[in-house]
Amino acid sequence: MRSMKGEVLLKLPAEKAWEMYRDNDVVSKINPELLSRAEYVQGDGGPGTLRLFKLGPAVRSYVEESVEKIEKVETGRSVSYDVVGGELRKMYNPYKVTFTFTPVEGKEKEMCIAQWEAEYEPITPAIPPPDKARDAALQFLQCFDKFQLSY
Repeated sequence: MRSMKGEVLLKLPAEKAWEMYRDNDVVSKINPELLSRAEYVQGDGGPGTLRLFKLGPAVRSYVEESVEKIEKVETGRSVSYDVVGGELRKMYNPYKVTFTFTPVEGKEKEMCIAQWEAEYEPITPAIPPPDKARDAALQFLQCFDKFQLSY
């Protein structure tokens, strides 16, 4: 299986970033151009939960929506899921993503590293790596800093 990752430094505690990512109302307001809506369509956010992401106009030409089945949750730290529906599922099988929020040593109350990591296998050799998905996810995570000031 292939993999890809990226990370951004956020000027907020890992716990706060985690709460923002897991709260559908909050995450839907962070940057509607990238993510217009998130909702738990089945379950409460724990393993086995299905979460729907409706993407915003900035990425809709690539992916309109993504249905994710949450596989593993480390509360306050990371969430891993399999994409089970949407355009990414039509390009890659499997497509597994983990979002991790790690406190910056010595600045735990001020900063964290937000990481996006994907494991994937293209359905056909002509399908490129999911660079656009990585770039959109990292751009979205960078918006947490500005949004948290109003949250």
